[in-house]
Amino acid sequence: MREVGVRAVVRAEELAVVGLVEVIAHIPRIYGLFCRLMAAARAEKPDLAILADSPDFHLRFAARLKRFGIPVVGLVAPQVWAWRPWRIHTIRRNIDRLLCIFPFEEEYFRRRGVRAYYIGHPLAQMVKASTTRSEYFARHRLPEAPLVALLPGSRAGEIRRHVPVLLDAVARMRAWGRLGFVLALPAGLAPACTAPVRQQAEPAGVVVTESGAWDALAHADLALAASGTVTIEAALLGTPLIAFYRVAPLSWWIGRPLVRVPFLSMVNLVAGRRIIPELMQNEVTGQRLAEEALGLLARPEARAAMRRELGDVAQRLSPPADAMVRASSIVQALLLQGALHVE
Repeated sequence: MREVGVRAVVRAEELAVVGLVEVIAHIPRIYGLFCRLMAAARAEKPDLAILADSPDFHLRFAARLKRFGIPVVGLVAPQVWAWRPWRIHTIRRNIDRLLCIFPFEEEYFRRRGVRAYYIGHPLAQMVKASTTRSEYFARHRLPEAPLVALLPGSRAGEIRRHVPVLLDAVARMRAWGRLGFVLALPAGLAPACTAPVRQQAEPAGVVVTESGAWDALAHADLALAASGTVTIEAALLGTPLIAFYRVAPLSWWIGRPLVRVPFLSMVNLVAGRRIIPELMQNEVTGQRLAEEALGLLARPEARAAMRRELGDVAQRLSPPADAMVRASSIVQALLLQGALHVE
């Protein structure tokens, strides 16, 4: 968005904190960002607000905007169907249009009085490799062997928690046979985050890349991926994967009873059944990750079956029209409606 001229009053990266307990130390800083954004809204009086994701921050912000009479569009529906369902009342009061990226969400929200629209997943038309497999292997000097992609997450806290476990899994998997490993980090991370990862991973023979997750996924025979958007990217690319995630123990203890869905990865939720393995919290160990990974690497037929299932998920996430074209038409209609009302 910044590349096409959007002025950032608050940067989204500054809100990137996951977990119930983990966020506590960041509350004063996040409240300061909230006040800064609120001051900009009061001063500039926008005709419309598009609030993308970050529901705990944006639902509070939406309530303030509504007091000023500013229409609000929510892009990416909060997962109230999974946990904390009482948030639906706040959404109904404060969100004028809710743009959903998963196919089952539109009906869920409409049945509860929210003007929701399924637009498709924005990544469906975007995710693709930028190189061929041979070019990728040559660029990163990878061995001609099965490639395992390691995706620890996009936030600094996720990376700190997950990288040591992933590297333990790598050490265990090397005993099985010749394998290549690439650990993909997102672009824009501070050197204080990336440097320790390189120091740990590269001596273990793991290639570390930044901003190349799609290529890593596209050319991998298997991915170990922190549960989140990257699992959807893997599904769109047809890459067999194992999803995992770990938070602070207290966050897990508080949050797990509030979750009301049978799966914790979006791939399985969209499929409506378990098509990829999920390892969560205490299950996230080097031994368990290695066992699951080696089980799939040793069975090409199991990976082929998973690819077929992932293809079904990708098809469900890919409506005929581009998601952002559909979103923009809904936003334009709401702006026009507001202009006509003023006149």
